[in-house]
Amino acid sequence: MRFDAILRVATKIFLPLVLLFGLYVQFHGDYGPGGGFQAGVIVAAGFILYGLIYGLSALTRIVPPWLVETMVPLGVAIYAGTGVAGWLTGGNFLDYSRLREDVHLAQETGVFLVELGVLITVSSTMLAIFYAFAGRDRS
Repeated sequence: MRFDAILRVATKIFLPLVLLFGLYVQFHGDYGPGGGFQAGVIVAAGFILYGLIYGLSALTRIVPPWLVETMVPLGVAIYAGTGVAGWLTGGNFLDYSRLREDVHLAQETGVFLVELGVLITVSSTMLAIFYAFAGRDRS
């Protein structure tokens, strides 16, 4: 598959579009279907496509394994930190209304942070699984 020029060119064209669509799903998740989980799967699928076409070594140059291993707990920390912020301000866990003075802005901020944490966790977990399976010896 190293010499398949059509797949390589198509991947270079579609990868930015896939990532852009993932961001659209992420930011549109407050107003319609979608959100962090769906966006995380789309973003990871774009990088996995790149890895399947160009090889694991090319993908690890773009998204190194240490970055993936760092992003999994970072996403969980963003999610949990948003919940703890509600506690620290006198509300319940994930009580967004306490995050800002304006309740409407507080709800938007809370949902955005939670969905961002989910996006980071899901996409990095899927990449970690791909790295684990793609990096196995075939002997």
